Amino acid sequence: MADVRLTGVKKSFGKTEVLHGIDLDIADGEFVVFVGPSGCGKSTLLRAIAGLEEVSAGTISIGDRVVNDLSPSDRGIAMVFQSYALYPHMSVYQNMAFGLTVARADKAEIDRRVRAAATVLNITDYLDRKPKALSGGQRQRVAIGRAIVREPQVFLFDEPLSNLDAALRVKMRYEFARLHEELNTTMVYVTHDQIEAMTLADRIVVLNAGHIEQVGAPMALYEHPRNLFVAQFIGSPKMNLIAAELVEGSATSATVRTAAGSTIRVAVDASGARAGDKVTVGIRPEQLTLAGSGATITAVATFVETLGNATFAYLDCPGQPDTLTVQLPGDVRPGTGDTLTLHIAPDQAHLFGPDGNAFRRL
Repeated sequence: MADVRLTGVKKSFGKTEVLHGIDLDIADGEFVVFVGPSGCGKSTLLRAIAGLEEVSAGTISIGDRVVNDLSPSDRGIAMVFQSYALYPHMSVYQNMAFGLTVARADKAEIDRRVRAAATVLNITDYLDRKPKALSGGQRQRVAIGRAIVREPQVFLFDEPLSNLDAALRVKMRYEFARLHEELNTTMVYVTHDQIEAMTLADRIVVLNAGHIEQVGAPMALYEHPRNLFVAQFIGSPKMNLIAAELVEGSATSATVRTAAGSTIRVAVDASGARAGDKVTVGIRPEQLTLAGSGATITAVATFVETLGNATFAYLDCPGQPDTLTVQLPGDVRPGTGDTLTLHIAPDQAHLFGPDGNAFRRL
């Protein structure tokens, strides 16, 4: 096992800079997930750690070694890609053993590692099969097993579940969590799916346009997003945003007025804000309620999803360009065209300033 340290890492393709001075420390044995929209640089950053991309500036350290000038095979890493990349003419056993065979490892040691990895991944019964006889999830386990037998210091995963169907992704998320617990090895995982990030990560790194927006534990990012980008990226359905104007701000609260004339109080430190500032109120779908204390807003249901255990209503609110989403109990089913009065508790809402940065919640 080993820690990973990135210091001032930059990457350019020609004149286009895609990573802008990344600083990040990943602890020994930590499970860190890179998330962000397409093109944000998360896969490029992972490939730079692996040695598949040469950095333009900065240093990458794995354990006590700076690895900038080392080849991927010398970095003590193993990488699992989106594509399983299994040899179709080889059995599962041969696929998992291939790297060690090429390295002329002892046959007894190869057998020990392959069977140990197969036991961890519950694929012992498939060792004699060819990849075409396996399901997508089983093939992915073989690809992971091929990485495990190398006994790396760091595992790197580049969107390993993106080719699987929704039900299988749920099962494989559990498998990854169990694998990390059993191996206790440093893991860096790239995904565009923030649900994977929330369920797997010790810490999430949110990337946007080659910059780190925020790093933290999943619930820390969910409950205390640093800015509007993180607020909308973390959470499904995404956070509702309501445009407003600051009426009054203090060290203990802010009072804002929406375009429709609703007055909302938010429990934040707004001592640095000024009356008249254009601000944004953020509220999670599950925190908009049909009963309770605090401010109220009215909105009209335009579409309703009934999912059994929950109902999601999508609403038009006067003066707001974006549709609002509210999560209701499964037995509450408003009709299309119904007008709903929604309550916003001061301690449930977020507030973002004109620069998009969050005011500190109390």
